[in-house]
Amino acid sequence: MKLQVERDVLAEAVTWAVRGLSPRPPVPVLSGVLLEATPEGLTLSAFDYEVSAKVTVAASVDEPGTVLVPGKLLGDISRSLKNKPVTVTADGNKVELVCGTSRFALPQMPVADYPTLPTAPEPSGTIEGDVFTTAVNQVAIAADRSDTLPILTGVRMEIEGEKVTLLATDRYRLALREFTWNPASTDAAHVALVPARTLHDTARALGASGSVSLALGTAAGGEGLVGFEAGKRQTTTRLLDGEYPKVTSIFPTSVDTTAVISTGELAEAVKRVSLVAERNTPVRLRFTEGQVTIEAGQGDDAQASEAVESSLTGPDIDIAFNPQFLLDGLGAVGTAFVRLSFTQPSRPAVMSGQAEQDGDADESFRYVLMPVRFAS
Repeated sequence: MKLQVERDVLAEAVTWAVRGLSPRPPVPVLSGVLLEATPEGLTLSAFDYEVSAKVTVAASVDEPGTVLVPGKLLGDISRSLKNKPVTVTADGNKVELVCGTSRFALPQMPVADYPTLPTAPEPSGTIEGDVFTTAVNQVAIAADRSDTLPILTGVRMEIEGEKVTLLATDRYRLALREFTWNPASTDAAHVALVPARTLHDTARALGASGSVSLALGTAAGGEGLVGFEAGKRQTTTRLLDGEYPKVTSIFPTSVDTTAVISTGELAEAVKRVSLVAERNTPVRLRFTEGQVTIEAGQGDDAQASEAVESSLTGPDIDIAFNPQFLLDGLGAVGTAFVRLSFTQPSRPAVMSGQAEQDGDADESFRYVLMPVRFAS
């Protein structure tokens, strides 16, 4: 194998291919990245039985061939090279990279031992890249980060025709985002539980593209897989098994009090006040006509308070939240104003976005936050 490729092109492609590789793979060959040189260019692939990634980039190929080299090492080397063309040559049991006066020789790994990658996914439909990225970012924050209940580490994706609903919860908060996509079939119906971390990484990597293709069911290369593709980049990931709990019942059926506040002002105030909040202690929000007062700390501990302008509809309410969970929601809303809807101080509150203070709430994204008990 012999080819020449631009340094930035190689570095970006390797980063995409190896991003999901485990640092401790069950077998050594799964730490490798497969390089396939053909007249069409250079294809890089990685697979660890859970996540597969594949990308094809432009390269000047003199001699076609296939080699397997350590993925992380190739990524580290390609990112450190000078911005000059890179020549890649397979010679004996080594793969040589030459860039300017830099020369590296990587050991070849046994290609015959490498597993067969899932087949290329067939699109079930397409999503605008910016919509996909925003929606995933809004929902993934609420997925559980521990392995106590593995099913809660996923994002539930439900598709009904042109409507897509993403849902995630860690039992303390819940995020739900609805949007439309372009299905290949108008009667599309799928439910998939996608690992949140993989979905987030994929959205971040693919979202800059104009359109992202999504493949579900057999179209993804096999049952139990979901596939994504944008440009020359493809990835599949194994879905989580199990029945996701019916958590949408958490949404309050009625609302007694609503408050509309500048998202940025409230977020900044919560950040400042929570500086005195000890680990896992809540911040207290007192909503009265015209303002909300944010407080933290009590007794002999450090204390802080700050008032922010707020428009209130309904009776006053006094409620407390985990400050980081509150900030996560405010960061995900993505609008100039935030609407908070309450029933009682002991019941979940619902956060949604609002473009203007006197406008309507945008309920395509809703963030449910469980309150925290505080000392009277």
